Amino acid sequence: MADIDYIKENRLEDTGFAYTLRLIGGKYKMQALYALYLNHAPLRYNALKRLLVPISFKTLTNTLRELEADGLIRREEYPQIPPKVEYSLTALGESLIPVMEGLCNWGEQQQAKESEPKDD
Repeated sequence: MADIDYIKENRLEDTGFAYTLRLIGGKYKMQALYALYLNHAPLRYNALKRLLVPISFKTLTNTLRELEADGLIRREEYPQIPPKVEYSLTALGESLIPVMEGLCNWGEQQQAKESEPKDD
């Protein structure tokens, strides 16, 4: 019961849990971060678009802007014609990878349990 009282007194939106969800919440944020991580090198906009099918151009643009504003990704613009922009993880973004891998591992374990034959 003390845990519930803690939430009531301290407001859930002020917790580290809520802060983390604000950073990575959304349909494509975690996918974009993980795609940048798995590539081990900067990715251009269209490469990210191809990896995050069926994301729209507008949604990808907004997702990348939010991740950049939160300091999770870096946007590198090269002054050339045609314009070249690359995205990569910042140190802060890389620090989220173990958290995301933990979520992934948990999900894989649950999927495996669901696919096990049921004994009746």
